Order: sequence, then C-alpha cells, then structure tokens
Amino acid sequence: MQEFWRFIKFALFSVSAGVIEIGAFALLNELTGWSYWPCYLIALLLSILWNFTLNRKFTFRSAANVPIAMMKVLGYYAVFVPATTLLGDYLADTLMWNEYLVTGINMALNFTTEFLFQRYIVFGSSIDTAKA
Repeated sequence: MQEFWRFIKFALFSVSAGVIEIGAFALLNELTGWSYWPCYLIALLLSILWNFTLNRKFTFRSAANVPIAMMKVLGYYAVFVPATTLLGDYLADTLMWNEYLVTGINMALNFTTEFLFQRYIVFGSSIDTAKA
C-alpha cells in the first residue's frame, strides 16, 4: 500500500511539473516563433528541476547525497532529452504533427520511465531515509 501512495505522490508532483512544462512550452511556442526543439528543451529543463526537487524530498523521502542523485538523473536525461528532442522535432517540424500532441506524448513517456528510473535506480536504496 505504501508503494501505491508513493506512486500517487509521484503522479501529483509530475502533474505539477507537467503544468510548468506545458505552460513554458506554450509561452515559448506562441510568443517566440522558435522551432519545436528549443521550446521543448527549455520547458523540459524547468520541469525536471521542479520534479526532482519535490520527489526527492516528499515522494521518496531520500537522504541520499543530492549531487550523486542528480548525476544519476542527469544520466537518464542524457539519453531521454536528445532522443525526445530529435524525435519531437522530426514529428513536429518535418511530419507536421501538432506540437502539443508531440509534447504530450513526450510527457507521458517521461512520466512512466522517470518513475521507474527514480524509484529503482536513483533512490532505490535510500527510500525513506530522510529524517522527518
């Protein structure tokens, strides 16, 4: 049951990060005239910082070394960001898919893979180690 509530917390914080991401993406996409990838990349980076900070403290309650945990997350995003940026740019700018649909697909993919990565790799051995 504890894992169920952990997942619910992760989902709620991810929704808040998603609001930040889609809001930043919409502002950049509508106001700058930039192509897909810089709008997506900036919005994604803002949501990553928000989501990591809240999930480390409240969802996984980890006392793990923050720089080491951030390096692990950096490793995840070193693969995720280029893959989704290139694929998203191709879908939105070459195949002319709707930019918001592409961003939504990327967000759903990020949500599922990031939960698994943070749960089992980043915080797996340090879950619930932070002092209340």
